[in-house]
Amino acid sequence: MTQDYYKAAIERFTEWLDTARGHAEITEPTAMTLATATPDARPSARLVLLKQVDEQGFVFYTNTRSRKGQQLSENPRAALAFFWAPLARQILVEGAVQPVSDAEADAYFASRPRLSQVGAWASQQSQPLANREAFDAQLNEIESHFGDGPISRPAHWTGYRVRPDMIEFWQGRDGRLHDRERYYRGEAGEWLWTLLNP
Repeated sequence: MTQDYYKAAIERFTEWLDTARGHAEITEPTAMTLATATPDARPSARLVLLKQVDEQGFVFYTNTRSRKGQQLSENPRAALAFFWAPLARQILVEGAVQPVSDAEADAYFASRPRLSQVGAWASQQSQPLANREAFDAQLNEIESHFGDGPISRPAHWTGYRVRPDMIEFWQGRDGRLHDRERYYRGEAGEWLWTLLNP
């Protein structure tokens, strides 16, 4: 029964995401705030796009040399927040993070637009940049290097999977008397469910 709670949480997330995708006023339904922290608990947050969700977890892709990539290598835990204002809905996810397999990363990278593939090679993400011209020159160099052939995935670009130990659903209501439901992993590893006060 406890695993049923986790399955129910993932199914509910998928239903809410599908509703957000179908809403005309929500232009980036897969956008989520990703919060990470250094080992000494200095947090940082940014918006990234969810690329996959299933019972294995929530997947996003990035440069491993970026600030978030460095923090995840040192402190492999993260929190996600989805907010769809027109629906008055929010979902929070917390859990451990692990890299996806090379095969998964390769397959997703191959599906990306060519310019995005070139950018993954050219960008020294989160590092200082002298000017835009310098970056454009690097883009041109990468494009010349690969020519018309396929572009392989750089080793410093991969996916991360957040494996949840908590998923909370928030439905806004009048008077700030919101509905909150939390699915979470108990101390023995079992999945539990509870309502929360607004």
